[in-house]
Amino acid sequence: MTLVILAAGMGSRYGGLKQLDPISDKGEFIIDFSIYDAIKAGFEKVVFVIKKENYEIFAETVGNRVADKIKVEYAFQDILSVPNGFSVPDGRTKPWGTAHAVLAAKDLVNDNFAVINSDDFYGRDAFMKLAAHLKEANRSGKAHCCMVGYILDNTLTENGTVSRGECSVDENGYLIDVKERTKLQRDGDMAAYEEDGAWHRIPKDTIVSMNCLGFTPAVFEHIEKGFGDFLSNMSDPMKSEYYIPTAIKEMMAKSVADMKVYSTDAVWHGVTYQEDKENVQNSIRKMISDGVYPDGLWK
Repeated sequence: MTLVILAAGMGSRYGGLKQLDPISDKGEFIIDFSIYDAIKAGFEKVVFVIKKENYEIFAETVGNRVADKIKVEYAFQDILSVPNGFSVPDGRTKPWGTAHAVLAAKDLVNDNFAVINSDDFYGRDAFMKLAAHLKEANRSGKAHCCMVGYILDNTLTENGTVSRGECSVDENGYLIDVKERTKLQRDGDMAAYEEDGAWHRIPKDTIVSMNCLGFTPAVFEHIEKGFGDFLSNMSDPMKSEYYIPTAIKEMMAKSVADMKVYSTDAVWHGVTYQEDKENVQNSIRKMISDGVYPDGLWK
């Protein structure tokens, strides 16, 4: 099994390359804890999806210090990487989105794989559930994918809005729909998201996607086709992005994939904003004190 870590974003709201900001007293990053948990769950390779200009700093920090624990490879998300017959619109500088980032790893992944964000702390339970599913999923035929779903209230920050995928799940635990909510925040005893200039309230116990996903290699072909369709029909050539939830919905609509949702009560820890960092550091210190993690992951 392979772990694909999406790490191409510079963290504009955070104000720097947050993926490489030490979060533990031993100088480890959030990404270190994800890799440690993935190894414990049985993952054998990690692919970092990064910007090419960040290769050296990734190799010198995370990559080199985990290379003797797990196989490490790098994929580069490049705005110029579009299907034959397409070109990048003049003036476009914004990346193409998370589904395009997954597509960047296509040539490096030939087994079942998980996808996570580099700046989200998911907890070991998430990796155990991903691994259990991926070990049993057939690589060919219909893509039997999975998602670890989080309770919305456990994923919100007090310091601003966040982006989450709002999930609808059937009685058998399979995903029906996922809607990308790019501006979510607490709103009294509910939560609320902004869309088209208006705010809409939703329950805080709503299941959301944190891009903690499991796929079979069959999805690459479908994502690639979907990306071409996106480029043909995007509403804003300068800003439109092809998101993973969009690709998932397209695959389910064509009956080429289904997605089992495994719920978790774990509390998300992440550094969307600089102000989030202290809370994450304190949470990690407590987990180390409680023996969940060693005091020094790679010693």
